Amino acid sequence: MKQSTTLSLAVASLLTLGVAADAQAMSKKGKEKCYGVALAGQNDCGNLAGTHSCAGQSKVDNDIGEWKLVPKGTCKDLNGYSRKEAKAMYKSLKAEAGAAKDKMKSMSSMK
Repeated sequence: MKQSTTLSLAVASLLTLGVAADAQAMSKKGKEKCYGVALAGQNDCGNLAGTHSCAGQSKVDNDIGEWKLVPKGTCKDLNGYSRKEAKAMYKSLKAEAGAAKDKMKSMSSMK
């Protein structure tokens, strides 16, 4: 009897996992990641900078490194970017910030 109950629970668990995975896949079907459109606290998952890995942790509106799932084909309409575009912009902004920091350092050492 105990073996039968354990087996039933195992089968039920596997079926539940399968249904949950199918439901998640169905909800993402027809959607795409759109960077730069998430409002503060409304991002869908981790960011390009790697400063967090969970949904709802963005600090500012329209951060280029944050994304939301949107209906496929609407990202450009929302003034958003693909991952490739966002990553290129992020790297460029990071390089500019580094150059500005270096310039400030060299200016302060001249005094």
